[in-house]
Amino acid sequence: MKKSVIVIGGGHNGLICATYLAKAGHPVTVLESRSIVGGCAVTEEIYPGFKFSRAAYVQSLLRPQIIKDLELHRWGLRFIPRPVASFTPMVDGRSLSLGHDMQMNIQEIGRFSKRDAQKYPEFEKFLARIANAMEPLLDSPPPDMKIRSFADLRPWFLGLRAAMKLGSSAPQAARLLLAPARELLDEWFDSEPLKGTLGTDAVIGAFASPSSPGTGYVLFHHVMGGIWSYVKGGMGALSDALARSAKASGVDVITNARVEYVHHTSTYFTVATQDKRYDRRYTAHAVVSSIDPQATFNLMEDTALPEDYRRALATIDYRSPSVKYNFALDRLPQFNTHEKAIPTGTIHLGAQTLDELDTAYAEAVAGRASTNPMIEMTIPSVLDNTLAPEGKHVASAFVQYAPILDKDDLGWSQVYQDMTAGVLRAVEAVAPGFTDSILHMEVLAAPDLERIFGLTGGNIFHGAMTPDRLALFRPFPGWANYTTPIPNFFLCGSGTHPGGGVMGAPGRNAARIISRKL
Repeated sequence: MKKSVIVIGGGHNGLICATYLAKAGHPVTVLESRSIVGGCAVTEEIYPGFKFSRAAYVQSLLRPQIIKDLELHRWGLRFIPRPVASFTPMVDGRSLSLGHDMQMNIQEIGRFSKRDAQKYPEFEKFLARIANAMEPLLDSPPPDMKIRSFADLRPWFLGLRAAMKLGSSAPQAARLLLAPARELLDEWFDSEPLKGTLGTDAVIGAFASPSSPGTGYVLFHHVMGGIWSYVKGGMGALSDALARSAKASGVDVITNARVEYVHHTSTYFTVATQDKRYDRRYTAHAVVSSIDPQATFNLMEDTALPEDYRRALATIDYRSPSVKYNFALDRLPQFNTHEKAIPTGTIHLGAQTLDELDTAYAEAVAGRASTNPMIEMTIPSVLDNTLAPEGKHVASAFVQYAPILDKDDLGWSQVYQDMTAGVLRAVEAVAPGFTDSILHMEVLAAPDLERIFGLTGGNIFHGAMTPDRLALFRPFPGWANYTTPIPNFFLCGSGTHPGGGVMGAPGRNAARIISRKL
């Protein structure tokens, strides 16, 4: 019998790691604090008859090998491609739509700049060339400075191969990962709203502006997957497919099991949980945590960790400027643009230029909510009729920037009020009547994201994804291979390589390391 494993957290990375470990023969138990699995990838009916992707809301990054290995389509996973990927409506009636049809993109961009229309295909090829070279690095653990076996050399070989594939493009790739997104976009393009539309991908989830160093990587991170799509039934349908695959592989998935503390001896771990009915204790030879590093080690005594590790842990940046809005609507918003279109993709509202994004960020740095916030809105019910009653719709808005406040700060009440006013003002400017169509509105700022989903600071990436926190520096140097100073205690969440988003690579990579070490 192989060693038993407990996985803390039933988010997508936890379920993926658990399933791979079970397939390798380990008895695995997943402990999830909520009544449903999925972490941030959940579908919830928070208003009667309306189903929301309550936190994460679109997908593209989920690694294809995971879909294949875990047979997720067999377990009910269905993707809904979006004919138009992004839609940027402007107050003057103009709009910019971008999608998978390059000729359409060229025509759309050409209405703002003929030069940009000519450069855009080249820009896409530039990003694709770098992604093609670097994507294999996502599916492998980061290089380990301690070489113990031939297997430890594989990540180094992959890195060398990526550099060779990049060839003369290597300096450009390095600059993309390190530079401010604004520098890159200004070099490539002249026109707004193209630069602003692309610039939002560089700051999503980050307390940074397009002018901040390292935002080029965040932009690149969002193009590493395939086509952005909705999950039929909401993001929770993806997690449900993962849970079905896990259970079919022998994983014991237990919900309503909030972990209170973890105790370890030289031979096994004791994990204590508390649910609504009773306290329970589980024992196993190994523990894997899919929650963020700070939340993980809050479950253990300080003395369990060496001083240098604890000090490094305290340096992770969990600041989050993000606010998630979930709307139940009694009708489809009507945008007053010259080109009438049903918005199937992401709608870019509010701050639509790089200057406006910089200003919105500066206001948050000054301690107040952005007057003209950056808004990415989606209306998935346009393509998925399972989410809302006939004729009605659900909409999500991912909004920045909220100021950074302590979760108990009384100033949050003003932030909620100011952010909501800014959001509704921005939507009304291009879709009059939107406010009157709202049947229900949920607002989730950093304190809510931490309370409901366990995200320290409300950070959706389990920690900032700046260049100094990537690859062999994630979560920090010396401990990037999913291990910790505690023998047989591992990490597999988005706080590990290759980072955040509904990608699954941290869970899969960690399982390979863990299985080998056990």
